[in-house]
Amino acid sequence: MNHSPYIFDVTNENFDEIVIQGSQERPVLVDFWASWCQPCQMLMPLLASLADEYQGRFILAKLNTEENQTLASQYGIRSIPNVKLFMNGQAVDEFAGALPESAIREFLDKHLPRESDKGVGAALQAYASGDTDTALSQLQEARAADPGNPRITLAIAQIQAAEGHPDEAEATLDTLPPAEQEQAEAGRLRNQLFFLRDAPQAEAVGGLEERLAQNENDLEARHALALAMIQQGKHDQAIEHLLTLLSRDREFRDGAAREALLKLFDMLGDDPLVASGRRRLFNMMH
Repeated sequence: MNHSPYIFDVTNENFDEIVIQGSQERPVLVDFWASWCQPCQMLMPLLASLADEYQGRFILAKLNTEENQTLASQYGIRSIPNVKLFMNGQAVDEFAGALPESAIREFLDKHLPRESDKGVGAALQAYASGDTDTALSQLQEARAADPGNPRITLAIAQIQAAEGHPDEAEATLDTLPPAEQEQAEAGRLRNQLFFLRDAPQAEAVGGLEERLAQNENDLEARHALALAMIQQGKHDQAIEHLLTLLSRDREFRDGAAREALLKLFDMLGDDPLVASGRRRLFNMMH
């Protein structure tokens, strides 16, 4: 029996309450284990110790895969130990095997809320209200107080990008640890910077549209207009322009249209436009 308020045994019966619903309030770390698994026996006390040390910043949920095979199958558990982190009802990250304590701490700290996150939230609110100087000042203060929080660095880069300073944003992203630079949010921002550098000014869009109206085979105008559409958030129109461009010249600018499409798909993530766009691109290329 667990005596810690931060550690629970979960089963088919209480998984939804503790993990799915519980992770709406704070992160839940689910340890998929079995009694015959020696690495599991090594990992479990380490996870329990961290759960107590972190004092409720996350909940540890232990799930015996032998006794709860339906859940193990549902979450694709093929080898154990397997540890998944749930936030807002979804599994957001995982690791397999009995990692050393330092690696587990790094895994947790990447996701768990920190005190300095409050400063990030306040700064982004200030920026949303139009006070850029205050926002950046608050973020710099937060980073000085907690230099290890990657969310602060990412927020600074996002504001720099939104203000039209891609080189500054790129330099800020470069200060992130290598593992953080590989995360999806940093990758999406780098793709945004790619478009920000090449997109025409807003006042040029009308001229590009006029050029296309006069000559639909003006591929330079179509490419520039697609980049402008991305900057304006008109992603469906941008995809149409880029696919049309590809249908007329696959090698335009040494594959610039295909590169732009793939970066746009990565930037959009799970947007429904991505699945249909990728299918159309595949059919076109094959």
